[in-house]
Amino acid sequence: ASMTSPAINHRIGETNVCEIRDGQVRMIEADCPDQLCIKQGAFGTDGGMIVCLPNRVVIEPASSPRTDAVS
Repeated sequence: ASMTSPAINHRIGETNVCEIRDGQVRMIEADCPDQLCIKQGAFGTDGGMIVCLPNRVVIEPASSPRTDAVS
């Protein structure tokens, strides 16, 4: 039998809730009309991203390189 760690739920503002469990993060609640952020599924440290455009929420690994400007 596999052991799973307890889930950590984190509210993001008034609009979204993500769940962190077993090294994976996924969106479990959102008040956006299309629910695409929930349908995107989970990702882990190997890469990925969850985006909820209507609510302006982006979840990505902390180790992701971020480019804010191109010179």
